[in-house]
Amino acid sequence: MIRAIILTSVLALSACTEVQNAADKTGRKAATSAVTEVVAIHFPQVPKSLIETFTGCVIENAQAVEVRELAKASIVGIDDDTVAVVRNVMSRPATQTCLRERALTAL
Repeated sequence: MIRAIILTSVLALSACTEVQNAADKTGRKAATSAVTEVVAIHFPQVPKSLIETFTGCVIENAQAVEVRELAKASIVGIDDDTVAVVRNVMSRPATQTCLRERALTAL
């Protein structure tokens, strides 16, 4: 009986993880257009050839709550809060490392 409960619990947690991963992936995909727009408009120093690279690094290093904000902005439009989220993610050491590594290969 206990084994059945444990097995059921493990299966339920696995399903939750898969759903959560799918939701995260969908949110990050939706957030991409907002990040691209922010980088293109509010970071004019970024060469056009690197906008996609910057977008990818921001999306990969954004936390779940930030992804939700960015995904929402892709629907309702970007504002100062959206720009602040992108700027905050760009300032992180992991994002900076991503940008350095990818920018060299993208150019």
